[in-house]
Amino acid sequence: MITPTFFNDVTPIIMRDRLAEVLGAVDKGMIEYTYTDVVKLAGHACPTVAGAYLMLEKGLNALYGDDTPIRGEIKVFVKGTLGEGVVGVISNVASMITGATTIGGFHGLGGHFDRRDLLFFVADMKADMVLERVDTGARAELSYDPSFVAADERMGELLVRIASGSADSDDRELFGTLWQDRVRRILIKFKNDSRLVRCVQQ
Repeated sequence: MITPTFFNDVTPIIMRDRLAEVLGAVDKGMIEYTYTDVVKLAGHACPTVAGAYLMLEKGLNALYGDDTPIRGEIKVFVKGTLGEGVVGVISNVASMITGATTIGGFHGLGGHFDRRDLLFFVADMKADMVLERVDTGARAELSYDPSFVAADERMGELLVRIASGSADSDDRELFGTLWQDRVRRILIKFKNDSRLVRCVQQ
């Protein structure tokens, strides 16, 4: 699989999954999630997927510090209603990394490792995502705003051509290049810009 080279420059998120450890799936339960992994899940790479990844990274760092976050022991609250806008995209990325699910998740083993009822959708929430540790109740409220990372002005016209079917191969290639350049700037260049992802701990 060939992807833009900057995918490899995005910091992986390391989680410990106690269920994976118990079942012998992963040594010590340590699982590494990369940006490429979430792109495979979503089927595309866009500012929304990038934002979900960055919010999770920043929120988990805030809640766990130098400790490894525990997958399956984190509640996730996503702003909006499932089926609305990009809510599903964001929640899918969050579910993959944290293990949090609604009623469709793993029901547990011997009274442990239940992944259900850890993912919630809140229409009137101020933050875009909230992460909450099940063990301590500590919370991280996260908001994402990539609007200051401008898209190339040529993208609008190129998208019109693609949508109308009049774009040639050069148009499509240029559009993809410009699209991914914005994603790259979000993930790499502006990752630590305070305007991009805001985190408030409670």
